[in-house]
Amino acid sequence: QVQLVESGGGWVQPGGSLRLSCTVSGSRFTMDAMGWYRQAPGKQRELVASMTSGGNTNYADSVKGRFTISRDNAKNTVWLQMNSLKPEDTAVYYCNAHRALIFTQSEYDYWGQGTQVTVSS
Repeated sequence: QVQLVESGGGWVQPGGSLRLSCTVSGSRFTMDAMGWYRQAPGKQRELVASMTSGGNTNYADSVKGRFTISRDNAKNTVWLQMNSLKPEDTAVYYCNAHRALIFTQSEYDYWGQGTQVTVSS
């Protein structure tokens, strides 16, 4: 079964940095897209950053210039480097992997368990 394992969350002061990582196991196929979502208490889950297997990236406006997503297709791993963290970045961060099969018109989504990121003094 496909599993996503996340790590790197923690507690950091404003202006600090954290690096999240997510590794996909149980799949021999490269995921078409991988990324990070986050959800704060009382808010909906939102896309933070994503990257396709071809290297195209997408960032939420609130994190542009501060966060950087990277990916190693061979290792099926995605990272999120978070710099200049703000209290409003506090949330549970979830890794996501997506695969679309054009021939069968099928889509698959997988989610990690989530890792807590807390930014406070």
